Amino acid sequence: MEFWLLVGGAVILHYVIKAMAASSKQQTHKNSRSSSENEIRVTTSRRVVANSNRDDDDDLATFSISYGYEEEKSKNKTPGKWIKSGESISIKGQTFTGGNFYFGGRLSSLDGYGTEASLVDDSLKIENKPSSYEDESLGYWPKFISLTPKGRGAFLSWLSSNRSDPETPLGYVFIYFYGIERRITVDSIKQAVDDSEFKSLFDEILRLKGIYGSSRSFSNYATRLLEIMCLLRPHVVSHPELEKTPQRDSLLFKHRLATTVNEEKPVSAELALAWIRFYPDYNLKKPARRCGYEFSQMFTRLYSKKYGDGIIVKPNKTRLKIEYHPASSSLRGISFPQQDLPDPSNLKGPVNKLIAIADECTTELDAYSRYLAKPDTSRTDIEAVLLLPDDLSDVGATLGLGKFKKWADDAISTKNGLVSVEEFWTYTKSPLPAKINKKEAELIQNLAQKAGYGIAPDTRYHHAKTSADGKLVLFPEGHGKYFEPSKAFSEMGMALRLAAMVATIDSHVDQSELHLLTQLIDHDTNLSPTEKRSLHAYLVWRLNTPSNVTGLKARLELLGKTEKAAVSRILVGVAMADGKIDPDEIKQLEKLYSLLGLDKALVTGDIHGMSSSKAGMRPASPQSETMSLASSSFQLDESILAIHESETKDVQSMLGAIFVEDEPVDESDDSATDSTVVEEESGIDKSHYALFESLIRKDKWTREEVEALCRDSDLMVSGALETINDWSFDKVDAAVLEEDGDAIYVDQEIVEEIEG
Repeated sequence: MEFWLLVGGAVILHYVIKAMAASSKQQTHKNSRSSSENEIRVTTSRRVVANSNRDDDDDLATFSISYGYEEEKSKNKTPGKWIKSGESISIKGQTFTGGNFYFGGRLSSLDGYGTEASLVDDSLKIENKPSSYEDESLGYWPKFISLTPKGRGAFLSWLSSNRSDPETPLGYVFIYFYGIERRITVDSIKQAVDDSEFKSLFDEILRLKGIYGSSRSFSNYATRLLEIMCLLRPHVVSHPELEKTPQRDSLLFKHRLATTVNEEKPVSAELALAWIRFYPDYNLKKPARRCGYEFSQMFTRLYSKKYGDGIIVKPNKTRLKIEYHPASSSLRGISFPQQDLPDPSNLKGPVNKLIAIADECTTELDAYSRYLAKPDTSRTDIEAVLLLPDDLSDVGATLGLGKFKKWADDAISTKNGLVSVEEFWTYTKSPLPAKINKKEAELIQNLAQKAGYGIAPDTRYHHAKTSADGKLVLFPEGHGKYFEPSKAFSEMGMALRLAAMVATIDSHVDQSELHLLTQLIDHDTNLSPTEKRSLHAYLVWRLNTPSNVTGLKARLELLGKTEKAAVSRILVGVAMADGKIDPDEIKQLEKLYSLLGLDKALVTGDIHGMSSSKAGMRPASPQSETMSLASSSFQLDESILAIHESETKDVQSMLGAIFVEDEPVDESDDSATDSTVVEEESGIDKSHYALFESLIRKDKWTREEVEALCRDSDLMVSGALETINDWSFDKVDAAVLEEDGDAIYVDQEIVEEIEG
């Protein structure tokens, strides 16, 4: 009975150890290496031996554990040696010159069990096979001595090649990697490897990672070995990218952070960014992962803005331990010299400051990230560039605004910023619309602003809009993010509108007229430099755009006699600025006088009065074809400026009150119906809002179901879905509906944002 209990206990212990070994291997190697990587073999090297003799208590049961196939017994007594790169050696009649492997018959595993996994022993049975061959002997922890003869032949076939075939079974690559790993972690610490070979091996690992790095397992092991090499000989090798994007177990990052803190130096923006990527209790959110470059740029800028050279972390008591987990099963138990350094990598205090910045960056990049998540989108799309945070405006320039900026600068330097809408629109990379409505006007304004320019007319400040076949005027620096127009700005803008109507009566703007209107802007001390730049651009646009009197008549009728007289003097003054009055100008002035509610017969008298007061003489005949003034250099600058500044506040108030052009109203698309009613609260017409409320009742609809809903509301499916998504973008910068074949999905998270 005791015998069977003893044997049974040994068997149970065998399976417990087997399970523990499998679990340990799975923990250490989380990712597959080859087609057979997921197979973990635990076999006993000899049977369980039990003895029923009670007096022999120590001889209970003996067994050992190995992985994969049993090692073939080798009679080769030659000590294993390292073959350097470029060193020629013959194996089974084939010459090898690539080196970087151990060769011989005797080289023990450092864990005390068996032979070094990477040792190439030519005394073993070897059959010629192409490197693509693999069999069950290529297990999870492969060893050259445990391969079948065919497997050894396949490995040597790869070893004799340029070692660059990405289709090679990964187990062979690992056997080769094991040898390099031992050379670095054992031989180089014993100073058996000079700096030149050390650097060569570093480059070889980088090369292998570039070819076989699609395997997460191999990439992780290669990265870890590269990091150890950087720590062992920082004067020989380095790799900045390893420091910028550390793995969660990065030894190189932990050492760099520990050194910085130990020396009481500030944590740089670059190191802070690496810390937030490394920190195990924080995961970067989707915008940070999807827009990695933009996130990195924004994080480092916000961090520097807030902390300057960086935060200073007080050294903590926890000490840094350099623990290397090798890929090779032959290298268990290796250790490295340790420095006495703190390990601040898991400190919550400083990391919480970094998390706050990371979350702010994530929020700012959310709309940009959502756009890039849509099919057929690119970072160079103008829509994407416009969604970039203002802190990344220079990044936007490199992505899609470079050509636009060059074109805009040329237009400003050679054409006073005057361009056609059609030419401007080409930089949006979309077809020119038939009309410039609110959406199109905002796109124009946002594109200019994102590139660092202002635009005239800007519907927000100039109370006017252009047309698809019209003009625009660009000016440098723009209005700025927080621009708020002053009362003086509004007064001057509306005065320029009326004055431009007079200056363009004869379809020609004289330089003296332009000079006068320019001085009106420059001499107003109530205007800021930004306002003056904006008004100069607005004046250029007004002088190059057909004028109209839309909305003026009703406003002018509200003026008193004093205000009307002041306006009439401005009109006459601008008309006379070029030193002559043409019959057409007189007719236009008469029309404007009529709009003012003044007797048009007063035009001639006002011209005579103003000309005589300045020139001291009156023309011979008012009815002559051209009324010449006393001098071709006739100037009215002072009087017009005086009128603008005004002796009374009434005239200034009047300018602001009457010359405000009607706010531009979005013209409906051709496909819209006149019966569309826009609800102020929802921002969408009743029919589409009703459809939206019907659709959000469930997450998924068939197209037939949606068509039935649309028929009830007299809507077309495609147009209705597009309208709802456009409205959704206006509200929360994301589409609420998504079409996938015959199915239509409702994003309930977006619904919550819309209704929130």
